[in-house]
Amino acid sequence: MRLLGLAACVLAACVLALAFLGRPAAAETVRIGTEGAYPPFNYIDAEGRLRGFDIEIAEALCAAAGFDCEFVIQDWDGMIPGLLARKYDAVVASMSITEQREEVVDFTRSYYDTPAKFVKPDALDLAIPQALPAMNAALAGLRVGVQRASSHERFVRAELPDAEAVTYATLEEAWLDLESGRLDLVVADSVVLLEGFLKTPAGEGFGFAGPNLSIPEYHGRGAGIAVRPGDDALREAFDAAIAQIRSDGTYQAISRRYFEFEVFDADR
Repeated sequence: MRLLGLAACVLAACVLALAFLGRPAAAETVRIGTEGAYPPFNYIDAEGRLRGFDIEIAEALCAAAGFDCEFVIQDWDGMIPGLLARKYDAVVASMSITEQREEVVDFTRSYYDTPAKFVKPDALDLAIPQALPAMNAALAGLRVGVQRASSHERFVRAELPDAEAVTYATLEEAWLDLESGRLDLVVADSVVLLEGFLKTPAGEGFGFAGPNLSIPEYHGRGAGIAVRPGDDALREAFDAAIAQIRSDGTYQAISRRYFEFEVFDADR
């Protein structure tokens, strides 16, 4: 139909308005789940305050969307169960958008995208090839630290079966075992390894090894905001807010406080 009667036009306008306004009202609190143990993206500072890139981005998104946001700290391996159990309404915790996770939660578009990497002691003479079969052979028998329930654990278990995957609740625990010699390598997000470990005094004598790892099956399509399945209004509101803070310069200002390089992938 090309033409609508007045009543139909009014009804159509109302439907469109309700679709746009179906997200939480400005005064309504949106609870954000995050880990608080993944520097520089989210962490607890020396004064007990929640800090990091994820936190500032979440605050900016909430301001752009007109939400009052409240953070809820959750251990990583309980992050998706906590969302589904309605402990919080969204997850902003550097969660990679993977097909496996998309089976149980919905995601916004990506708000950053960085590759994974191995870290090893400088004293360990080890070349890590790009090809996965050769990588598996090179790492056979080595102990590789990963965060429990992470995409990196899935990668090691699936593609490096001849290595030993050693799981930890937090990456900080893995770094401690790497320092003490109980691990041969740790694999995680490259920026987390750089900023949270290699640039610290504890990271002296360690360095990156091997290629960048960006295999969509394991490492996803960047980090997105997870919401409960079917919560389209909230997801769309955050998508619109991501576009807004990118266009008005807020995102770039936050990013420059943490990184000397671009972490946003416009294609994701």
